[in-house]
Amino acid sequence: MNKDNKNRKQEEPRVGVFICDCGSNIAGHIDCPGITEYAATLPGVVFTRENLYSCSEGGISEIKKAIQENDLERVVVASCSPRTHQPLFSSSCGEAGLNPYLFEMVNIRDQCSWVHMQDREKGTEKAKDLVRMGVAKSKNLEPQEDIESSLVNSALVIGGGVAGLSAAQSLSGMGLKVFLAEKDTELGGNLRFLNRLGPEDLDAREYIDTIIDSVANDPDITVYLEAEVQTVGGYIGNYDLSLKTREGETVEHKVGCLVVATGAVPWKPEGLYGYDGQTVISQMELEQRLKAEDFQAKKVVMIQCVGARDEHRAYCSRICCLTAVKNAVLIKQQDPEAEVHILYRDMQMYGTDKEQLLWDARAMGINFHVYDPARKPVVENRQVTFDHSLLGREISLNADQVVLSTPLVAREDSSRISQMLRVPTDQNKFFLEAHAKLRPLDFAADGIFVCGSARYPATVDEARSQGTGAASRVATILFKDKLISSAIVAAINPETCVGCMGCMDVCPYQAIDFDPEKNICFVNNILCKGCGNCASTCPSESVQLRGYKPKQLMAQIRAAA
Repeated sequence: MNKDNKNRKQEEPRVGVFICDCGSNIAGHIDCPGITEYAATLPGVVFTRENLYSCSEGGISEIKKAIQENDLERVVVASCSPRTHQPLFSSSCGEAGLNPYLFEMVNIRDQCSWVHMQDREKGTEKAKDLVRMGVAKSKNLEPQEDIESSLVNSALVIGGGVAGLSAAQSLSGMGLKVFLAEKDTELGGNLRFLNRLGPEDLDAREYIDTIIDSVANDPDITVYLEAEVQTVGGYIGNYDLSLKTREGETVEHKVGCLVVATGAVPWKPEGLYGYDGQTVISQMELEQRLKAEDFQAKKVVMIQCVGARDEHRAYCSRICCLTAVKNAVLIKQQDPEAEVHILYRDMQMYGTDKEQLLWDARAMGINFHVYDPARKPVVENRQVTFDHSLLGREISLNADQVVLSTPLVAREDSSRISQMLRVPTDQNKFFLEAHAKLRPLDFAADGIFVCGSARYPATVDEARSQGTGAASRVATILFKDKLISSAIVAAINPETCVGCMGCMDVCPYQAIDFDPEKNICFVNNILCKGCGNCASTCPSESVQLRGYKPKQLMAQIRAAA
């Protein structure tokens, strides 16, 4: 080896590679000892170790110890998904004295053992390729500093139903200032119109009034009724908003986080099954009659999935079955001689307490019939005719009262709020969380959270727990002295930027602005999430994504060849 090559090799960063068995998740399908031995032969690698569970306390301790004892300058962990474990490993590197951004993670579980579990040899070879690429990239990583910004220790809750009230109550209980905006004339949402809550059999109005009183008398909660959010600007920790109050005034506030709890509304079955609000009514109208003790029918037929699970609304509203069974039980309790039938496709009574209510209803003599959704029931002349799927024949039932179970649907203003907050909705206009399992109450936009039926039809218990959960997510941000975010963001070179604004068109987070005086674009580091769209489309190559610069990616590509 000549002197120049020797010096260049000595200047290479010292890399440590850790291969994780993940129990049998990885080691059960690929050769982890062989991959560890292979990693030791790669240029720049001075330390390797195979761990049973790298994310365990023992595995983290070994990584820290190896960094300090072997003077490691880069760390590569080959294990599971970076989406769940990269923060743990990078922060552990920081605790050991290594810049957290000098860490690289290789996913040999999802990309090797899970997808190639029937071919151990090829899965192992692919894992070796990925480790080699990870090591090559790690040697080109650069130290970064986290981005810091100030925080405003207050929050806005949009919506005054049970979810929004629960969120405000929890936030105030943690010592935070809360602003609650409700567009209606009073708080309480749909619970104001319900009779009893099942399966606990609680008085709905008493239940919600207790929560309303707590919120209304809380000095840390400012409630705005008949108020709408007009504008929202800024970013996580520093949102600027304006509210239009019922007096027509515009009130401005600065908050750190937002909670969307706008709820949903019962769909009216106009034009279906002879709905007239008299002999054919909805479950919500039945609730109000039972509440007013103004229900006298002797023969009642309830039809499930009206306006749901069809070509117009493919989703199941989840709470309709519970509502129907609960009200059927109340009718039988009021008049044991009443004849009650429930026509259903399949009963969604999830949870032991709700399922017990179903069995109690059957024991009371409430009749359940399966109907064929391809041949929907016919309501005519106080008679309901349907094809019984199990009996295989047509059945006719006399009915003094027909009750239609309809879904909860998103509010009309959900699209406006979605555009204003720059958060997504699904095809049914319900707000869409960042991840159903990993971040069920978060939006993709940081600092904005969702709870209750604004997200999807929810029971009272679910809405209450989600409101508390959203408040807890807010607390993880606002209880910090300052906001610290990842340094993996885009950077625009002002010397080469031509101001074409193409990067602004592809940025999903509106994190790029244009300076008309200098005719260049620039990045808001707090809003940027490091997606890389701008870097991949910039015609002048002025945009680079930190941690994914061309030299780093090219090192991976060359290593893959």
